[in-house]
Amino acid sequence: MKGLLAVLALAASLKLCNGAIVAPRDASPEVLAAEALAAPMILADRAIPNSPSGGYTPGAVDCPSTRPTVRLANSLSPSETAWLQKRRPATVDPMITWLSRMNISGFDAATYINTHKANTSLIPNIGIAASGGGYRALLNGAGFLAAADSRTHNSTNKGQIGGLLQATTYVAGLSGGSWLVGSMYSNNFSSVETLRDGSKGSSVWKYGNSIFEGPDTDSIQVLSTADYFRTISDQVSGKANAGLGFNSSITDYWGRALSFQLINATSGGPAYTFSSIALADNFVNGEIPFPLIVADERSPNTQIVSLNSTVYEFNPFEMGSWDPTTYGFVPTEYLGTNFSGGSVVANQQCVRGFDNAGYVMGTSSTLFNQFLLQIDNQTAIPTFLRNIFTGILTGIGEVNNDIAQYQPNPFFGFNNGTNRNSGETELTLVDGGEDLQNIPLYPLIQPNREVDVIFAIDSSADTEDVDTHTWPNGASLVATYRRSLNATIENSTAFPSIPSIPTFVNLGLNNRPTFFGCNATNITAGQNGMSPLIVYLPNAPYVFNSNITTFTAAYNNTVRNAMIENGYDVATMGNGTLDAEWPTCMACAVLSRSFTKTGTAPPPACNTCFQRYCWNGTTDSSTPASYEPTFKLAEINVASAATATMNVAKLGVYAGALVATVAIMFV
Repeated sequence: MKGLLAVLALAASLKLCNGAIVAPRDASPEVLAAEALAAPMILADRAIPNSPSGGYTPGAVDCPSTRPTVRLANSLSPSETAWLQKRRPATVDPMITWLSRMNISGFDAATYINTHKANTSLIPNIGIAASGGGYRALLNGAGFLAAADSRTHNSTNKGQIGGLLQATTYVAGLSGGSWLVGSMYSNNFSSVETLRDGSKGSSVWKYGNSIFEGPDTDSIQVLSTADYFRTISDQVSGKANAGLGFNSSITDYWGRALSFQLINATSGGPAYTFSSIALADNFVNGEIPFPLIVADERSPNTQIVSLNSTVYEFNPFEMGSWDPTTYGFVPTEYLGTNFSGGSVVANQQCVRGFDNAGYVMGTSSTLFNQFLLQIDNQTAIPTFLRNIFTGILTGIGEVNNDIAQYQPNPFFGFNNGTNRNSGETELTLVDGGEDLQNIPLYPLIQPNREVDVIFAIDSSADTEDVDTHTWPNGASLVATYRRSLNATIENSTAFPSIPSIPTFVNLGLNNRPTFFGCNATNITAGQNGMSPLIVYLPNAPYVFNSNITTFTAAYNNTVRNAMIENGYDVATMGNGTLDAEWPTCMACAVLSRSFTKTGTAPPPACNTCFQRYCWNGTTDSSTPASYEPTFKLAEINVASAATATMNVAKLGVYAGALVATVAIMFV
């Protein structure tokens, strides 16, 4: 059966003896260098659990002397602006090192960057976007970040791209991609290598037990399945019973369950908040990129999320939307506070701790509430928890089982003329991919951020039926492009022209890296400014069938490592095996907008790269044949333990809207 994993081969074929995730393909030093992620490291806790209650329950606190307010989204926040004054200069040396190693013939990277570094707007501003797609997206995106990270063993050798992450300004995640981003930052910006190998007693990135079972007995806290669920239930009950007007939703339980797998702390780090990332020394000093997580707004008691829906971002400083609907941001630290008309209600205290890190990740991935809702099929879930879920569904209704409830609504009474939910006491957020923008490009294309190049990691499941093992077909880029043309919602964002889905498949653009927007001046009429160049990196089978279904709930370590390895190969074009000039071409993509801004003619090597990787405007809208990609390199076989697959057809609430939207976009 297509897409199923082989079951006969030995795990040793992954060459796991030293923790390596890249199988050797010949004895050359260049390919052997691809045995990155080789040695286990110690997974460090992030020592800033910041909830005032010391747990999951938010707490009322005295407001600061300058009481928090909701600000208009007409600029970057003062906090982000000040942070960029540290981060942008901090990318200069890593960028010089990385560009020099990428070996652009006839180009002196050090001289070029040093010439322009006094004005950081002239040097490349890099963003990375990791798509949704459950654990598949987490692991495929992890492969890219591992390849881009200079901390990964051997990632700075010839043919490798390590150091790109250190030169990056922004990293965005959505749904499964938010688990990747959230896990890295909740664990002190740990490397993928560190998260994969963990430390003694840690359950982080151990997916052999699904969330129905809880962590294994050698985890950081020894729990039976019943105790695991009781711990989660008690944490969520504390929030619901805090006396501060909070509702609890299935997303609270989902976020808590996720945290046991993603945060290296007892009981899943219930006191860890997303805003406390801003207090970590490496973030304060501008040493690491700026994390962003994306979710969608859905009007209460509705089922469909359209491209006109308001998109929200979470960052360590703020949560809100650039869209001309809400067009405002609230301090992330003070989510849960009772705001009205943009100000804290008079004589009321502020609230802190609502922005639990797991809850933010869960908000971006509410579609996966469906994991927990399959309780009738999961004997491990105790009766008391089944009864809790039944009670929640009775209260909110089946159609709202995928929501995250932000009550009180921080944007109540704010921008009444355009804010669709200004009169609602609850802000309802859902999975960031429900509007088909499954790659979190939204926060990276905002003109105020001036991002020059975005590495768009697409782990979507777009092709064929939604309940089979599937691959990307460019639908997310198409959705973001179409949204950028909608004058009522686009907020002056510029985005490169993107072809139709049939063209993606017919021309193989969904099977290999492609650059979109190589000509910075070729933007659609009505758009403002310069669009970023998009480096599109679709999931494809390099050495492993990494198209495991979105609702697969458990992966053993061998399959996990194979998924990361395949993502590493996507990032490096098989460690340069498929194109030895690929690192050079990545560097040319990074420099493209900078060349335009400084009036610098690209070196001939870059022109060659652009001819090879830029979409040249060719289209083919004929109905594509069935897309069944073959391996690009020698397949590695593993004993499959990808289990507990959920039939996506059970997601009836979304199926009709999804099929209808894809059908519209397929023209």
